[in-house]
Amino acid sequence: MPAAQTRLPRRALLAAAPALAMPLGARSLAAQTGVTGPGGAPYPHKPVAIVAPFSAGGAADIAARILAAHAGRHLPNPAATLVVENRTGASGAVGTQYVQRARPDGQTLLLARIASAAILPATDPRTPYGWDEFTMLGLLDENPYVIAVRADAPWRTLRELVTALRERPGALNFATTGPATILDLGVRQLFAATGLPLDAGLAVPFRGGGEAVAAVLGGQAQFIGNNLSDTIGALAGGQLRALVVGTAERLPELPQVPTATEAEVPDLAQVTGWNALFGPPALPEAVVDAWTRALAALGSDQGWLAATQRVGSIPRLLGPVETRAFVAEQVALYRDLARRLGLN
Repeated sequence: MPAAQTRLPRRALLAAAPALAMPLGARSLAAQTGVTGPGGAPYPHKPVAIVAPFSAGGAADIAARILAAHAGRHLPNPAATLVVENRTGASGAVGTQYVQRARPDGQTLLLARIASAAILPATDPRTPYGWDEFTMLGLLDENPYVIAVRADAPWRTLRELVTALRERPGALNFATTGPATILDLGVRQLFAATGLPLDAGLAVPFRGGGEAVAAVLGGQAQFIGNNLSDTIGALAGGQLRALVVGTAERLPELPQVPTATEAEVPDLAQVTGWNALFGPPALPEAVVDAWTRALAALGSDQGWLAATQRVGSIPRLLGPVETRAFVAEQVALYRDLARRLGLN
């Protein structure tokens, strides 16, 4: 046979080069998922934007950055670039709607937060998207809820703060991130549980949980109800004092802080934050499969586990089907809670 007939055409060699240059593991996973880019490059072949719908320093932003730092190595392309974009406004609705309307190609995803993904569509009919109008890729973690004051505040217990609110209704401010967020709704739940009017404290809104904490530290607000992940730094540094944590048992990170039951406000334990990863509607099955595998792998990724726990969150990885069921339960919970509190 002539030598010329044994050679691959130059065009075929060039097309095959990217796949041949891929590590064997990457080629195998790309083949399993079927997610490839130009020249057979495995997904994602270009940077993926993870949209955090709240400002830098808040729970959504922190979770998004931890995810971006650790999840890429578990995708078909282990050299994947994940970039966090903060798109804030309207209690998280701006960034959430942005992803809901994004092209379903796996390049734009949402770090879904309880406020914008569950509370807002459950309580406000003006929300421009439904809670179920997303491709749900997985739950990441849960955040315990704490009520805290500045370390030099005169109230050393929750009972003392409640007494001050009762004696001077409307005189104390609390920092929030909007009327349909966990920062606001948790405080209203506290008011209801202790027999206070729902306007016992004056809400001062900020763009994200980090800014809300900074407002308390700066004296613009006297107290806050927030996720532990937003407050753990200030609590550990002695700048904030936690008065109660909405968990069944005391947290190892806050052994001196009473639980909701110990503080005689057991209904506060209903309030908890969480982070999840969503995509636009109709994401291709191959993209869903790639992220399902990647998120499952985080369960044994000591870097992601340690970073998540370090900021006060509790890892809780759920697959797409379980995540949809979880979010449905959360929507029902907050719809009923808002009805009982007279907020809808």
